[in-house]
Amino acid sequence: MPKPVMLTVDDDPEVLRAIERDLRSHYAQRYRVMRANSGSAALHTLRELKARNNPVALMIADQRMPQMDGVGFLSEAKEIHPQAKRALLTAYADTNAAIDAINEARVHYYLMKPWDPPEEKLFPALDDLLHDWTAQFRPPYEGIRVLGTRWSSHSYDLRDFLGRNQVPYQWIDVELATTDPEVRRLVESLGPEAETLPLILFPDGQRLAEPALPAVAAKIGLHTRAQTNFYDLAIVGGGPAGLAAAVYGASEGLRTVIVEREAPGGQAGLSSRIENYLGFPSGLSGGDLARRAVAQARRFDVEILAPQEAMSICVEGPYRHVKLADGAEISCHALLLATGVQWRTLDVPGINRLQGAGVYYGGGASEAIACRGEKVYVIGGANSAGQAAMHFSKFADKVVMLVRGVSLAATMSHYLIEQIEKTPNIEVWTESTVIEVHGEARLSGITVQRGAEKKTEQFPATSLFIFIGAQPRTEWLGDLIERDERGFILSGPDLLRDGKRPASWTLDRDPGLLETNVPGVFVVGDVRHGSVKRVASGVGEGAVVVQFMHQYLAKVQ
Repeated sequence: MPKPVMLTVDDDPEVLRAIERDLRSHYAQRYRVMRANSGSAALHTLRELKARNNPVALMIADQRMPQMDGVGFLSEAKEIHPQAKRALLTAYADTNAAIDAINEARVHYYLMKPWDPPEEKLFPALDDLLHDWTAQFRPPYEGIRVLGTRWSSHSYDLRDFLGRNQVPYQWIDVELATTDPEVRRLVESLGPEAETLPLILFPDGQRLAEPALPAVAAKIGLHTRAQTNFYDLAIVGGGPAGLAAAVYGASEGLRTVIVEREAPGGQAGLSSRIENYLGFPSGLSGGDLARRAVAQARRFDVEILAPQEAMSICVEGPYRHVKLADGAEISCHALLLATGVQWRTLDVPGINRLQGAGVYYGGGASEAIACRGEKVYVIGGANSAGQAAMHFSKFADKVVMLVRGVSLAATMSHYLIEQIEKTPNIEVWTESTVIEVHGEARLSGITVQRGAEKKTEQFPATSLFIFIGAQPRTEWLGDLIERDERGFILSGPDLLRDGKRPASWTLDRDPGLLETNVPGVFVVGDVRHGSVKRVASGVGEGAVVVQFMHQYLAKVQ
């Protein structure tokens, strides 16, 4: 935490230098001593300190200053830093004004000029004030702060990005300024800057208004550019399968890079709880799994480029080239496709307009606390929807699961069904479908068809979370990599037709179990045709594929 500030204000340069000198001589080890030569300059400094979340312990102002006297300054300063102690510096003739200031302006103390010797006439009084301040002081949050509104899709994307990249931050909803005095003071201290949202405040004082995610990534130290242009192994996708392959590959001596479009952890990183992952009897969140895997990968010097997007791949002899969104290109001997899947979108009227403003795809972990005391709707009947419902039930007043089927049994794990049945504030509406969402700037309601008779009802709603399956995003591969009719990547035996190898296959052997139709290009995880859509399965494939890569690399000339 930065040192708490002691601010002294006086328009007389000699007096200002003298009191600053005495304060520094006695308090410099514990406090940061600052000065201002006018009330307006001091208020500007205080607003800047407020914006940076720097604590102010003590303000000392001379009474006789032009434009704004000491009492006037301290009265305004109290609105910006109400916990700071306030002292008035007066001449003998100003004693009555000082007493009135204590009674009417809530000034804590007044000091007479001259204060020599300070050991007797200055420090004892200030020590007493600072002791009281220290007893009540609670250190402010020192990290990144994000100002915005809950119903802004840009604010949601920003919070989701920081959360998924394991970057701690404090969320400040500016709409609370009418009811929360601390939020109001911060907004007022920022002035016109608070009108351009979302706004990120960094501990070093820098601010980014309406920032693009690459700019935020650069500021917080994420890497989007490769350190070199050639690797033994390049992995596109940083979910559990890609991270597992990176750990095993790098630990066995392969120089490895991961290219991740959003954040390490993939779709699994959005899961509020994974309870059937081997070795974690109490379960763990997707965020925890991602954090542990990223730390392990980095321990083996895996480079992680995120957010960064692969746009295309091409083959040139033994080299595989990946072109990135920023125009850069990396090359490798072995390429692994581990791009996973993305949430299938709900195609109903109004849905696109309200995405990020009450309508969310995926776990919505960053929104759970904001749903405290509300009614939350969750669409879907598979494990991801059940895990989300359990998570939201800890905050929301009620969680309603809208399930298209007649029960959860066909699509959800038994342990999760039992948990849902035992949670009193979760309701499951079977044979239910959302056919329309309502609202302009934010979600205000949903229309649902329920039951075999398809009765239509409209309900007020502020939060709708959608888990209706997933689909691959593989169109960027063009015609180079063979895929099934749904876009999932074919590999191994699935490439053989009537026992014949693909026309693009150039080696005198069949494609390996996790190898695509292009030698040296492999696929693992949910994006692979026929894969088991489980975290443990993805991790297993990521570990196994490295053995096939070694066999391939041993013959690369």
